[in-house]
Amino acid sequence: MLPSPVRVLALLTTLFLGLLSQARATEPLRLLAAPGSLRSDEVTLLWDKVDASGSPVVYQLFRDGTPVGQTHKTHLTLRGLKPGQAQVFTLQAQSGSVTRRSEALTLHTPATETVHSVVDFGARGDGTTLNTQAIQAAIDACPANGVVLIPKGVFLSGALFLKSDMTLLIAAGGVLKGSANPADYEPFYLNRFEGWELKTYASLLNAGRLDRAGPATVRNLSIRGEGTLSGGGKVLGQAMKATHGLRGRGRLVCLMNCANVEIQGLRIEEAPCWTLHYIYSENVSLHGLKIHSDVHNGDGIDPDSSRNSYIFNCSFDTGDDCIAIKSGKNPEGNVVNRPTENVQIFDCVFTRGHGISIGSEMSGGVRGVLVQDCIAGDLLNGMQIKATKDRGAYIEDVLVRDCDLQKITILTKLNYNNDGAAAPEQPFFRNFRFVNIDLSKAPTKGPVIIVNGFSQAGHRTKNVHFENICLPKGGRIQVDEAEDVRFVNVLTADGGKPAYEVTNSERIQH
Repeated sequence: MLPSPVRVLALLTTLFLGLLSQARATEPLRLLAAPGSLRSDEVTLLWDKVDASGSPVVYQLFRDGTPVGQTHKTHLTLRGLKPGQAQVFTLQAQSGSVTRRSEALTLHTPATETVHSVVDFGARGDGTTLNTQAIQAAIDACPANGVVLIPKGVFLSGALFLKSDMTLLIAAGGVLKGSANPADYEPFYLNRFEGWELKTYASLLNAGRLDRAGPATVRNLSIRGEGTLSGGGKVLGQAMKATHGLRGRGRLVCLMNCANVEIQGLRIEEAPCWTLHYIYSENVSLHGLKIHSDVHNGDGIDPDSSRNSYIFNCSFDTGDDCIAIKSGKNPEGNVVNRPTENVQIFDCVFTRGHGISIGSEMSGGVRGVLVQDCIAGDLLNGMQIKATKDRGAYIEDVLVRDCDLQKITILTKLNYNNDGAAAPEQPFFRNFRFVNIDLSKAPTKGPVIIVNGFSQAGHRTKNVHFENICLPKGGRIQVDEAEDVRFVNVLTADGGKPAYEVTNSERIQH
């Protein structure tokens, strides 16, 4: 008897998936230098995670054929490089008997950097002297590929303006401390806040010039060290608000039209509102940071209409969203139409805050977001994808995997920051995958997973896949205005099935 067409199709599918898996196993691994991280004696390398179906993977790095580092993570900082030379790096991933390798990555290290201490320009680290002019003089005098050093001590300053081809290095025991006087952040300048292009106070650290249609105006910038970057905090934020309103406040760091930027190693605290904000920028790496904020609108990191962001090995304790991925607000964001693309967030810890968020200002679109190997505590909204119905545009192609979270929320009914005229169409939410997620520690007073869509025809949240998800005992899942949502091996901690509340939806499989 001939096999049924269904069985033939199943056998062909199994064969195809097996061949696809073998093909992927032989593909070279992607190896790259974190943007802005290459210097005369150091570089941070990144690579894609190998899916080994639960088997441990060991990554081995080689420089000119010699082993130089080993890790289970997908990043490693290599020190002791040779200045002014070409060096070849390769990666090998070993899982059981399976070995994968990368193609060679050749990097040319610069010559040893020239270092200028701000003390040599008259700055005093006594915590009381206002050093804005002295530090800015050091920045202005810094040669190409040079370093401006904040040494041990507390160096008080107002707004500073960084430039291309430089490093601002805050040494161990050093603090660059923002003044609490709003006058030290004048004059006002054009940037973007909460989705609008507008003039605000300057930030403590500023780089670039806002140009919604233009290329980078600052390139090859590094802000790094083992010290502390500290702003004027609540006092400054409240003073700025009192004189020019909520949207008149500066940030702690604001980068505009920048490319190839690294912020690395620092403790960052006491922002007047958002902490690290970059707009119309590309190739940005933020790593090894300890971010703390305790103010209204105290976001940690805000990528805004920017491409190629790598946020990794950071910890967040914030008064608002830990990370908020943005791309402008209706209707201006629809007109500017610069999406945020390729944001990779991995190996981070989130202890306090509102969420690991995409939105709510996303009127230029957001696509290509990876959240991987992260641990989050009881964040207000957990891993969150959010927008109002008026935003327009889209959020698509989001992958969250191998994480320990406490809530997943896809929200479309927000009641804040919605003062702009509506876009012609409601947003599109589509193509989201959540795989290997531990939600077992989540509180059960509300749904642990929420999937909302939009009511306009054709705008339901679509093509969402949950696989290998563990909810707490008694955990609930809520789905509304969605279609083509699949739940595969989604169980509670006691091995049971969660309760599902499904309304106004089609093709929900569980």
